[in-house]
Amino acid sequence: MDQTVEAIFEIFSWVGIGLGALLLGVALIVYVADGTWLPVRAVIDDTDTGRVARWHDEVDGVNEAVLTPDQDAEIGDADMADVFYRRGVRGRIRMTQGSPAVRGVVRLGAGLLALGVVAMVASLVLLFTRG
Repeated sequence: MDQTVEAIFEIFSWVGIGLGALLLGVALIVYVADGTWLPVRAVIDDTDTGRVARWHDEVDGVNEAVLTPDQDAEIGDADMADVFYRRGVRGRIRMTQGSPAVRGVVRLGAGLLALGVVAMVASLVLLFTRG
């Protein structure tokens, strides 16, 4: 029975540390690919196609983006909103600076890495207590 538990801990440690490190590397790549998102105060207007956000970017260009239903619900009836736009890309905004995809991959990678470390510590404890 002890050998089965040790084998399970060993598998969890290798898989957890390996996949956790791999996912954290993927998160870094996704973070870099996501680009730079800058904060801006946008004016919200009603148009025939729906509500739009208009703002000036860092090079004083005027931008416009149609609000998604989620963004529209989050902004509510406000005439102005604090949003984030991607540097160098026109017509794209989001409500948070960080990407939800990056956060999810980081959390999954960190969780697997923590599982691997805990399993490795438990495996070492079993190794030394058994003698």
